[in-house]
Amino acid sequence: MARSLSWTTAHAKLHILLRQRILLPKNSHILMAVSGGQDSLCMARLLIDMCSKWQWRLGILHCNHRWRADSADNAAHVAELAQSWQVPVWIEVASSVPSSEAAARDWRYGAIAKVANAEGFEFVVTGHTQSDRAETVLYNLIRGTGTDGLGTLPWVRALDNLSLVRPLLHFSRQETADFCRQQHIPIWEDSTNQDMSFRRNRIRQELLPYLQEHFNPQVERALAQMAEITADETNYLNAQATALYQQCVSEVVMGASLERSQSCWHIERKALAKAPLALRRRVVKQLLERAIATSPNFFQIEKLIALLTAPNGSQSDPFPSGWIAQVKGSVVSLNLIEQPQ
Repeated sequence: MARSLSWTTAHAKLHILLRQRILLPKNSHILMAVSGGQDSLCMARLLIDMCSKWQWRLGILHCNHRWRADSADNAAHVAELAQSWQVPVWIEVASSVPSSEAAARDWRYGAIAKVANAEGFEFVVTGHTQSDRAETVLYNLIRGTGTDGLGTLPWVRALDNLSLVRPLLHFSRQETADFCRQQHIPIWEDSTNQDMSFRRNRIRQELLPYLQEHFNPQVERALAQMAEITADETNYLNAQATALYQQCVSEVVMGASLERSQSCWHIERKALAKAPLALRRRVVKQLLERAIATSPNFFQIEKLIALLTAPNGSQSDPFPSGWIAQVKGSVVSLNLIEQPQ
């Protein structure tokens, strides 16, 4: 693999971080998701330069969403760079243009998992930075999120049977830009980054600069640190909630139809009511996620919690898909009253 011009402070910073966190062990097979922007190119170049020290097997994947007129040129730019760096490259092209950012993300991660599994990669890396983490915290906070949404973009998460790693979370976007300029890496400028109809772009270009100027010049770092702390605390609370769920909640299978299993859930009222409110909410959230097959909102969670201390015979109004919770003696029973149309 072709090496860069020099070993820089960015190389040293990432090398030390990888030794401390053991994110990408020696001899790992790593697929690098590269868009062509400064963050992913910085990541790719750093990992390529460090490959001889870590004995990695590396590959590059570019996902063409077909969103822009220059999408094919963007993909060709990444392929040309990969060839010059002597790294294998795969280009995935969407069969149809994704209808939204969420649809594009789902397709992209599906394409990444497909290539990684087919080509024998065990790790996937993306170029998310400290700046991305700060933007995502603000985005989720504005939408109205719990602490799970504030502990965003963890260092490692599961992707099918793979590990998705974000090794640049201690790098700012300014640092990746400086690195690409110093190393003479040609960045592909994505025109959609200037489109203010995307809320993330407005956060990046208007809200964060305003907060930096008027409140805290280091607001990106502060938000990223909050995400780091919150993610660790969320993991702990979720583990405690899972243990409590196993003690307090039971599933009763009533039968099955061709469409779905017919089950109800019983919550031991006294046992769950004694737990701290933070754990009660997480247990109920886990239950509703299983029942209604989507993430419940705050009011749905509170509605079920209220029944823990309600009189016998009390019941909720319907949850999505026709689920109703009823107080039956010592339990709250969550039953499917109506079949969804």
